[in-house]
Amino acid sequence: LEAEGGHVTMAPADDRESDILAWLRRRHGHVSGERVVSGQGLVNLHAAISALDGAPYEELEPADITSRWADRSCPLCIEAVDVFCAMLGTLSGNIALTLGARGGVYVAGGIVPRLGNAFAQSRFRERFESKGRFRSYLAPIPTYVITAKFPAFIGLGAMLDVPAAPQPLAGA
Repeated sequence: LEAEGGHVTMAPADDRESDILAWLRRRHGHVSGERVVSGQGLVNLHAAISALDGAPYEELEPADITSRWADRSCPLCIEAVDVFCAMLGTLSGNIALTLGARGGVYVAGGIVPRLGNAFAQSRFRERFESKGRFRSYLAPIPTYVITAKFPAFIGLGAMLDVPAAPQPLAGA
């Protein structure tokens, strides 16, 4: 299904997220899912959290933020990654509901694989299922993290292995 679902408006799930998204709206206008759950989104979350906490802003790359999250050396980075995982869960659950993705949701990108097994312990799954009376609808839907370095090439390779359909002869 070809779509631009990452550009849907991001919804907050608690007061802290409301504050973060309000700060980002003042800076960017529309705050899409992609604005918070991508590599640049992680940077945006870190900037918003820094500003809201009155901390001096330090320009960091996504890898810097996840590294400081992993070694627990920066409370702002810890919160940024935690909020990232939670918001990714919210957005993924919304997409699963919208599309009826009963067969599963696949998470791709560079951030989540860097988080390793800690991602499974994050708020992602709880927030994926946190849809009120539709929790029981979402609970059995599996979620997967794509860890292949070049997943598109796996699909392309599979397409090359499929024999072409026979074509009818002219005039037949």
